[in-house]
Amino acid sequence: MRVPAEAESSDSPDCEEIYLSQKAVSRFGRELREAHFNFAPSYTPLNHGSFGSFPSSVRDHQRGLQDAIESRPDTFIRFTYPKLLQQARTAISPLLGAAVDEVVFLPNVTTAINVILRNLSYQEGDVILYFSTIYPSCLKTIQSLEETTPVASHCIELTYPVEDCAIIDKFRAAIDQFSQPKSSRVKLALFDTVLTFPGVRFPWESLVRVCREQGVLSCIDGAHGIGHIDLTYLAREGPDFFGFLPEDQRRRLSTKEYFVQLFNKIATTDTTPYLCIVEALKFRNEICGGESQVRDYCIHLARDGGDRMAAMLGTNVLENLTRTLRNCCFANVRLPLEIEQGTVPPWSPSQVEKNMGKVPVEEANAVADWITKKSVEEFDTFIATRYYAGAFWVRISSQIYLQREDFEWAAAVLLELCGRVKAGCWKEDGDTQGPDMRP
Repeated sequence: MRVPAEAESSDSPDCEEIYLSQKAVSRFGRELREAHFNFAPSYTPLNHGSFGSFPSSVRDHQRGLQDAIESRPDTFIRFTYPKLLQQARTAISPLLGAAVDEVVFLPNVTTAINVILRNLSYQEGDVILYFSTIYPSCLKTIQSLEETTPVASHCIELTYPVEDCAIIDKFRAAIDQFSQPKSSRVKLALFDTVLTFPGVRFPWESLVRVCREQGVLSCIDGAHGIGHIDLTYLAREGPDFFGFLPEDQRRRLSTKEYFVQLFNKIATTDTTPYLCIVEALKFRNEICGGESQVRDYCIHLARDGGDRMAAMLGTNVLENLTRTLRNCCFANVRLPLEIEQGTVPPWSPSQVEKNMGKVPVEEANAVADWITKKSVEEFDTFIATRYYAGAFWVRISSQIYLQREDFEWAAAVLLELCGRVKAGCWKEDGDTQGPDMRP
């Protein structure tokens, strides 16, 4: 079942720093989706940030590579693959401002973080700094290292919305905290380019500079980096580890020899996605008009669409006073749901009336999962919903195959689901367990 979006429009947000040509606007959206992507006709893809998607030309290219492997396995894997891999590394390196021999491919960022952290040597007193917004699998890696090596960790708590300057101040304070006793020191700090949830731009450049000043290694989770934000200036910022490894930092790893060769051949893993990079960049350049056009459209749409959703829901988008959080392709929109709170017993008549339509705080996570689950089961989409910092939020991923009407449709869906939550319908379902609902 699909809910029609509201018809009335609203003014566009103040996005003067994002320039969009009329040609770029007409290039993207529904027309691009129908011509180049493979979504089911009834499916509305609002969660690109989790798993992404690729155009038909890239899909066909990958299938051709897989057919070539099957037709001559040894010939392809031993002779053809290394040459194509070199071409892919050469094609992607300019987007990272990196030399070709500094770039290798791994299945995902979690694997890359493990390669880096598990190949460093740790001594008693070493500390790894991270923020409470860390991606869960990266946190698991740090916890595992605490169990198997002398290293300790320290979490810097953040609750959004927060100003970038406050994040940097907390970061400096944490480093200073461990620089006082001579027996401990911060060895490495792990942080993101763009957070997973809430989906906001993180001041990673400033944190890298602090690390350099303080003699701390900087390790960046760039899962939402390449293709999302401009990273061509990465070499200028100079992080120690960023998915790719700057040449002057290889000496810090115990597997420093033959760095590129180490990742050329990884057993029976399907490595054809790496070999599709040239084709993917061709699509982004020839069909989309280049990286800046893709970025500008997606960031503008996230702002415009997010503001439109908030207006329809009667709520707000997540932003700070200096307006730095939304410099990315995510929109974080608050839902019109209240949490049940009170100082008198909940069974008293006055409190029962006051809490009508509110969500008990102990059920908040279950309600968030229920909303996500219903978006899949009844509306053929996936709306990432979380209870965060005392409120319900959704994270919508802006992409070149979406347009404003998709955000309006999402808001209409959420209005219906929130109405059902207020009426207590989520209790009737009884089963919010099952698939992982995290974005």
